[in-house]
Amino acid sequence: MWNDVITLFREYMGTGLIVILYLLCLVYLYLKEEKKYIRLLFVGVPVCLLLLYFNPLFAEIVYRFAGDEIYYRILWLLPMTICIAYTICHICARIDEKKQMTFLVTIALVLVLSGKYIYSNPNFGKAENKYHVPDSVVNICDSIIVPGREVMAVFPRELLQYVRQYSAFVCMPYGREVLVERWNWNIELETAMEREVVDLEELVPLACESGCHYIILPENKELRGNPPEYGLEIFGQTDGYIIYRNTSQVLEIIY
Repeated sequence: MWNDVITLFREYMGTGLIVILYLLCLVYLYLKEEKKYIRLLFVGVPVCLLLLYFNPLFAEIVYRFAGDEIYYRILWLLPMTICIAYTICHICARIDEKKQMTFLVTIALVLVLSGKYIYSNPNFGKAENKYHVPDSVVNICDSIIVPGREVMAVFPRELLQYVRQYSAFVCMPYGREVLVERWNWNIELETAMEREVVDLEELVPLACESGCHYIILPENKELRGNPPEYGLEIFGQTDGYIIYRNTSQVLEIIY
């Protein structure tokens, strides 16, 4: 457990430069800041949080009830960005004007070198729209939303985490819980949706049990069965997905 705590902190540090800069800012403010409430906010509170984070007894209690997925979030409470920004302004106000530009350029280089190009990480991509969700989610949701009421739709795994971010009027029978492996959720409908060959005889009854008005499937997904025979009609097709309307589920417009 203790090794996990150290590992989490190392991973949170990244290259380490930003954390080193932050710790230097804490020392500087402790020595130079005259306002007590600033020292309390930017020095006292963070130091207490770090002592708490590295406290074996506290770590054991949190790990027992929440696990490592939650523990590292304690580090989010450290006011690193605002503390560094305040310290830089504090120093700039006290050094010669001729040296300010050199100081700011040096700090800017340290900040740049402390991180990595974000799009080199496969988990990040350039935003496709102002909502910061895939265009496919926007187009699908916009096409199935019914004015005055909510609709229930089942989506493929790769779209689950984005639907709720975009619209509260498109409900789903399951969501992020199936994406977290340690939660070990086993939902029959999700299993049916993610089969290499989707069996409509299995999928449609499960979708009906969950009250799904729509079923969204990738257009390249192989189906076993004829959709019209199971009450499915093609409602639309966009961004590589086919939207099936489950006609067995009544969908009335509420005015």
